[in-house]
Amino acid sequence: MKINSVKPECTFGQLISNNTPDVQAIALDLRKLVAEVLPGVTEVIWPRQKMAGYGVGPKKMSEQFCYIAPQKNHVNLGFYYGADLEDATGLLEGTGKSLRHIKIRSRAEAKNAAVKKLLKQASIYLPRLK
Repeated sequence: MKINSVKPECTFGQLISNNTPDVQAIALDLRKLVAEVLPGVTEVIWPRQKMAGYGVGPKKMSEQFCYIAPQKNHVNLGFYYGADLEDATGLLEGTGKSLRHIKIRSRAEAKNAAVKKLLKQASIYLPRLK
């Protein structure tokens, strides 16, 4: 798994360290999936917001396409341009102008082919990887 980290003062492991083992496992599965969809992706940990963003740089709306945000009983996999994605399976939630997310409650849900399809579709909003 190839992930470039920005802001290394907080690691992904530290970000998820206070979550339950189940939530940690889901978050790690999603992180691996993001790296599989976009090898060489840049990871930016946002400790105050308790999330990690993924793309080509540290700017959320112009250099990132998705984020992983661990919650108490699930993990949000969010898409910065989620309102523009085709979601035939109805996984996306949210009513904002651009943002949408999926609540992932199990490792099996993280492995759903529709989740991977949404990640691939969302990655087209990125400038080419540096």
